[in-house]
This record gives sequence, C-alpha cells and structure tokens, in this order.
Amino acid sequence: MELRDIEIFLTLSEELHFGRTAERLHLTPARVSQSIKKQERRVGGLLFERTSRHVTLTPLGAQLRDDLRAGYDAIRTGLARATETASGVVGTLRLGVMGNDSSLFLRVLGRFRRGNPGCDLEIREIHFSDPFGPLRSEQADVVVLWRPVREPDLTVGPTVFTVGRVLAVAAGHELAGRASVSLEDLADHVRIDPAGRFPDYWLEALLPAHTPSGRPVPRRGPRPRTVHEILTLVAAGECVTPIGAQASLYAAHPGVCFVPIHDAPPTEWALVWRTSAQTPLIRAFAGAAADVGPSTLEDVTATVSRG
Repeated sequence: MELRDIEIFLTLSEELHFGRTAERLHLTPARVSQSIKKQERRVGGLLFERTSRHVTLTPLGAQLRDDLRAGYDAIRTGLARATETASGVVGTLRLGVMGNDSSLFLRVLGRFRRGNPGCDLEIREIHFSDPFGPLRSEQADVVVLWRPVREPDLTVGPTVFTVGRVLAVAAGHELAGRASVSLEDLADHVRIDPAGRFPDYWLEALLPAHTPSGRPVPRRGPRPRTVHEILTLVAAGECVTPIGAQASLYAAHPGVCFVPIHDAPPTEWALVWRTSAQTPLIRAFAGAAADVGPSTLEDVTATVSRG
C-alpha cells in the first residue's frame, strides 16, 4: 500500500466524508474513492459502509485504522526529522527564564546556536508567581523551571542546571553570621507566603511546608510575586526565605545575606514546553541541552574565575 493511499484512508476514517477528505488533501473526490476501492480490493473486504447520507467505518476498517495509525505517524516523524537535519532548523525560539538564570546554562545556549545558525534565540524574563502562564498564553516556547512539573499539558525535558539552596536573611538577622543553616531553622522564623498562580506541589519543592523532622513551616509572611520583591522584604527584616543558590551568584542586594542550607536536597531546573506545541526548534534546543548535560553552580563559578 502506497503512503499516499494510507494517508487517504486515515483521513477519510477521521472525516467520514469523501468531499471533505478530498478538500483536506487537495484531491478530487473521485481520486479518494478510487484509492479506497483499490485498498478494499487489496485487503479483500469493505473498509467503509457508504450510503447517500453517511460514511462509516466497518469493523475491518476500524481494525486497519488502528493498526496503521502508529506506523504512519512514526514514518511522518522520521521524515520530518530527516528534513530538519538536512535543511537545518530555522526560526526564533522564545526562552523564558527567571532573572539571570540563563547564566547557569550558557553552554547549552552556545551548543544550540552553533548547531542551528539559522535560528534566533530570545531570552524572556518570567516570574515564579506565574511559571506556566507564558507557555499557555504562547508568550514563550520553552521555559526553565525547577522540578517537579506535573502538568498534564506540559512536557518536561532535560535538566539544564542543578543547584542547592540558600536562606536569604537580612544582614543583621541572627542567622546571617552562620556558616550554614538547617531546614529545621525555617520553623522558627517568618517566611514568605508567595502570591501567584502555581500548584502547591511545585512551590512545596522549594519552600517545604514541614521541616525534615516534621515541624510545620507555616506560610505566614508577606506575599511577594517577584524575586526583587522577595529581596526587598528580606532586606527590611520582614521575613526569611529559601531560594536557589544561584541567587548568591547574581542577585546581590543591599542588606541581604545568603546562608547555605546544608541539609536541603539539590534542586533541578529543567526545560518545560507545551506538549501540543512542540516544534523542530524546541526539539533542537532540548537536544542541545541533553548533549551538554546539566551544569552546577560550581561549574559556573569556575568558568567565571578563569575569565
């Protein structure tokens, strides 16, 4: 069976109308009918029941549709990828990151640009208060967020960097002079209660509701929406907050100290995109990230020190 005939059969099985199928495939209804008759002769049975008003799949047709669909989709995907490889990926990829987080995966950006010279890359700032909004409103193609992301409409791709956590405290705070603090300390201090549109599980990964020993860490403090607001509140002594350790590298703020949290597990930041909107550009960027692998804060610091 020719690939074009398979396409005609599968399209008719969706449309159940010869005219609409012909229009969709830029064919004549007679060409569609001819193809279906040829396929029915080949398999030895009717694939569609036709009346003057309705077209329906026969059980044999439904079986053939189910058997052909996966293989046809795989062939189309393979051809598309081969075409991309041969011609190169083009277009503009809009990448959403929080603050200066892109500085932690410059190797990924470099690999992507070298491998796809026909592409442009736009970095757009996003905020923790609306992590998925830029994707769902189509203002960004890919964003970089901490794991886990368990949204049914989103795909989580490769991890691009992994960092620990620090506690942001005012310079005069009792914890500011320590070499490190524990997650247990969170239960004893006013913590932020971030405002925004995000699921509880996602915030919990960075701002746990309980310490490792089970003590509650109530969200009882101010309700910031951006990192700048958080640091301003911390500097004013109104709260403390765990934050990704990358803040100690690029988010210096007057009156704020960053104290390592020695018992906080590493936080992974990964590429995330809308599953239904995956494009060759997104696949190319995810491929670059997978090739390079995740960076750490130590990697970035070493690169900076080497100049």
